[in-house]
Amino acid sequence: MHTTISPAILYWGSIVVLITTENEDGTPNIAPMSSAWWLGHRCMIGLDASSKTTENLLRTKQCVLNLATDSMGANINALSHTTGTEIVNPSKLTRGYRHVKDKFGVSGLTPTTSDLVTPPGIKECPVQMESELAGVHKMMQDVSDLSGAILAIELKILRVHVEESLKLEGHENRVDPDKWHPIISNFQDLYGLNEDKAVVSKLATIQEELYRPFTA
Repeated sequence: MHTTISPAILYWGSIVVLITTENEDGTPNIAPMSSAWWLGHRCMIGLDASSKTTENLLRTKQCVLNLATDSMGANINALSHTTGTEIVNPSKLTRGYRHVKDKFGVSGLTPTTSDLVTPPGIKECPVQMESELAGVHKMMQDVSDLSGAILAIELKILRVHVEESLKLEGHENRVDPDKWHPIISNFQDLYGLNEDKAVVSKLATIQEELYRPFTA
């Protein structure tokens, strides 16, 4: 039997991404988020228009998408309720946010030098994707008081770095899904994946390289 509800959030479960961007003074910023999905070599992310990450990304047009594993919960929690914005807006103050300049220091994470973009990657994240801004869409334009408060941002993935141990044996450009254990944000709580597949996927019988035309 179904019942009608009205949740305040609809985070049904997606992986946690630690986005690194560059501040105006050249220092790095880190923001954890989970409103992200991928198609081809493009990523769509949803961000608060007033956040420091959004400000940095729109200004520099660069970022690194660092994918966290299920062993990084403490690092993610250390970043939660922090913002790189010096003057914290009332909405975030109500939710307990505070300004933190040194995000790497507070989280215990380590910066790594990127190849093609200025923002650093995060050493502890086994997947790092150097990215550039490709497009911006203002969400909720049908609601006058909220129009543009949230942005859907398209990113082009320029380069993908993965830990060698994640690669599928015998393949140069494939990730072994049995070795990849992301951390999942599910209605604000953090979860890991079960070790076993839910079911053998028929979709997995398609050779991955057949999707190569969509990586432009």
